[in-house]
Amino acid sequence: MIRNERNLTMLTDFYEFTMANGYFERGMGDRRAYFDMFFRRVPDGGGYAVMAGVEQLIDYFSNLHFTDADIEYLRERTCFSEGFLDYLANFKFACDVWAVPEGTPVFPGEPLVTVAGPMIQAQFVETMILLTINHQTLVATKANRITRAAEGRVVLEFGSRRAQGYDGAILGARAAYIGGCHGTACVISDRDYHIPAGGTMAHSWVQMFDSEYEAFRAYADIYPDNCVFLVDTYNVLKSGVPNAIKVAKEMAAQGIRPKGIRLDSGDIAYLSIKAREMLDAAGFPDMQIMASNSLDEHLVRDLINQGARIDSFGIGERLITSKSEPVFGGVYKLVAVDDVNGKIIPKIKVSENVEKITTPHFKKIYRLYDNETGKALGDVLTLHDEVIDESKPYTLFHPTYTWKKKVVTNFTARPLQVQLFDKGELVYQSPDIETIRQYCVDQLQTLWPQTLRFENPQTYYVDFSTRLWKVRHDLLEHCRPD
Repeated sequence: MIRNERNLTMLTDFYEFTMANGYFERGMGDRRAYFDMFFRRVPDGGGYAVMAGVEQLIDYFSNLHFTDADIEYLRERTCFSEGFLDYLANFKFACDVWAVPEGTPVFPGEPLVTVAGPMIQAQFVETMILLTINHQTLVATKANRITRAAEGRVVLEFGSRRAQGYDGAILGARAAYIGGCHGTACVISDRDYHIPAGGTMAHSWVQMFDSEYEAFRAYADIYPDNCVFLVDTYNVLKSGVPNAIKVAKEMAAQGIRPKGIRLDSGDIAYLSIKAREMLDAAGFPDMQIMASNSLDEHLVRDLINQGARIDSFGIGERLITSKSEPVFGGVYKLVAVDDVNGKIIPKIKVSENVEKITTPHFKKIYRLYDNETGKALGDVLTLHDEVIDESKPYTLFHPTYTWKKKVVTNFTARPLQVQLFDKGELVYQSPDIETIRQYCVDQLQTLWPQTLRFENPQTYYVDFSTRLWKVRHDLLEHCRPD
């Protein structure tokens, strides 16, 4: 794993500093607080999201420190006390952090990241937690939708040039690979994160030669083992495919089989069918057809339903930016604080919008699996010290519609979160990218097909334990106006 040593401590919202200074001045800075990062809705109307970004979150926490230049900048703002600036100059991260592992299917309302520690610190890290997890989880989720739509065909991430900034391209490729893509066009993502990078030619390569045939021939001479011809620079069926076949026959005479062709414009379904007929008739049934050109899961699925003869897809802007819904709405909310005796006091945010009412207290997430089928039965949020007894029947109930109940037996309850930091010390080793990617595949197989479908997926319920439900209910009752 490549550690990113970049210091991103100052990448935060200004109000994190003003609140931190306020806590310090009121003597509240070291009071232990508990925050949850969660999201309220799955993008694109999907049934689940794919967790990603934990490795970069670890990098961020591991490099938290303020430089002399940072302190001087804050001093020049003239709104922070010298005592607070001295605190920052001697800053040492001291929080406990838990997170759901990368590649895990996750659902609205569950804490993806939990931070507990001194109020100043636990509050201050809000911006980077949201930035990091929101971005990569969004892209990983979109990538998973697209790769599932491809029904086993290879999907490559081609979006670097349309990404929203450098990190959008680099870490977007990483997230796309976790979500199921087979590789990327982004070389630096291969170097730093071991995401397989590949590619062949652009239209400019073809245009640089006096003829399309010469362009294909030159490329075949230089890269005989990685030869995919881009056939739509001039005319796919009258020029591109015939020239690709001509060069392919010359290569075959030397005992070399070219890999395939790529379509990047036009009626891809029709062109792929005709190109397949031409390649097969010429004796090249092994030459594959790749398609690109502003594709997403809906277009991929439509192409397959139309009988397109496509073996692989290159997906660019609509994947790397999740163009159909480019925001993952994760939020970071205070859920509890310790009193002077160390007792946890739950906190709740109440809103006229019911979906914005938070779930209070320091919590734990369990996923319950059926021992016979291996399928997930549902998730349960409990208080942090609750243990689900697998030897007894367990009642799942909807936290709002409490009469909706289900008793489960013969199950295994597994905590979803793992601890990343203990009092500021790293206690977790991120898996390698291949392990994360395979873990995602394995975990998605535990979901029922009804949750995986594209249109109107069945809601996967995240239920409350009885104790947690009572805490939330009592707080809501207490907050009701007379």
